[in-house]
Amino acid sequence: MSRFHENFLLSRLKLRQLKLLAAVAQEGNILRGSQILNIAQPAATKSIKELEEALGVQLFERSSRGVTPTLYGDVIIKHAKLILTQLRHASEELQSIESGLSGRVFVGTLLAASPTLLPRSLALLRARRPGIAVTVIEGTIDKLMPALRTGDLDVVLGRLPDFREREGLEQEVLYDEPIAIVAREGHPLAGKRALALADLADQSWILPPPETSLRRQLMFAFRRAGIEPPVDAIESVSILTNHSLLLETDLLAAIPYQVATVQPGLAILPISMEATASRIGATTRASVTPSAAVSCFMDMVREVAATIRADMPSAEGGG
Repeated sequence: MSRFHENFLLSRLKLRQLKLLAAVAQEGNILRGSQILNIAQPAATKSIKELEEALGVQLFERSSRGVTPTLYGDVIIKHAKLILTQLRHASEELQSIESGLSGRVFVGTLLAASPTLLPRSLALLRARRPGIAVTVIEGTIDKLMPALRTGDLDVVLGRLPDFREREGLEQEVLYDEPIAIVAREGHPLAGKRALALADLADQSWILPPPETSLRRQLMFAFRRAGIEPPVDAIESVSILTNHSLLLETDLLAAIPYQVATVQPGLAILPISMEATASRIGATTRASVTPSAAVSCFMDMVREVAATIRADMPSAEGGG
């Protein structure tokens, strides 16, 4: 029988080993990984070595700086995380049956969901289901989607990823949101009655990183208009940093409409940005049944999204 046959793996792999592999991979160090699980380092080292011998492959590369998963290790760790996530969901559902709905939801949030969709959803969840705990991780698509695939996150809210980033994932569109071009109140362009992209090309900008959907769409909008995209730019997705920079300089920024409306001291410039209108929604793992807690959270998200959708302006203007 192949050492990678299903029955072989079932007979060799133990849950405590899966937890250990995930912890060691997370910490990049056997000692710190073992401490998380309250296991002595020699016992942890022995357990990993026994598993490597049983599988006939090396799971970690050892160095003076710690350990790094091999290709074999990456595969085992990825599936270990998914197994542990499903067990967590099973535990939460059993507790929900026993004592009313409870559990924990791990949410990744992109910029577009941070100002309104997520906080309103969390407030609604807190009011109706206070037993459900939520952990929020903020980041960009290139960081959050891998965490979603491995089960570290249950759902990611915000701008839906491009086609090339959808493999193994399911998307639910909640509403369309226009992008606003913003500057400080009193900026020379803020008093104009109408602007075109050509008026903005030679300005200094704050832009999201190149790997983000918003950056790609913004660059496309300039090129479609036959204009070279801005080159004088600071790259940042930090709401606080960007807000402070905008208030203190003449920089421009392209941000989701709802983010723009809650940032004091900023003006939305009067320019049409149809090409950058984006689909805001929820991304989850395909073919995975969500826990009761996640399902309840998503009910709140959909309810809040319906109110946002009703209030959302057209993408054809600056505000």
